[in-house]
Amino acid sequence: MDCRVVVEAAVPVYDVGTPDEAVRIAISKTGEMLNPDLSYVEIDTGSRTSPAGEELAPAFVAADEALVALELQMDVFNVERAEHASRVARKEIGQRLRNIPLTVLDVEEIGTGDEPEAEVDSDSPSTEGR
Repeated sequence: MDCRVVVEAAVPVYDVGTPDEAVRIAISKTGEMLNPDLSYVEIDTGSRTSPAGEELAPAFVAADEALVALELQMDVFNVERAEHASRVARKEIGQRLRNIPLTVLDVEEIGTGDEPEAEVDSDSPSTEGR
């Protein structure tokens, strides 16, 4: 099976003044660490919410330093199950992003092209093992 794995990364950025500047630098810094080996990993800004549920900027800036939430998306091929795909993605990305915390947010099964893509509904019961 093939899976698309989304991993959240907390990227520290130094000497910044605004959240927008921190996000730009974090994306650039992450891209440099991943390339050329993992140039196929897509980098996007993460989403954060307050305890009250209000939407927050993906970067928190204090004393000219920031912590930026980024989402890294990677396709993993020929895995046995979703847990295996998440371990592969964390290992591959984690080897290049040293000392950056990673959390798997989502693992979604994707089609291989030989067969029609099946919708994976997280609310429906699993049919694995039948």
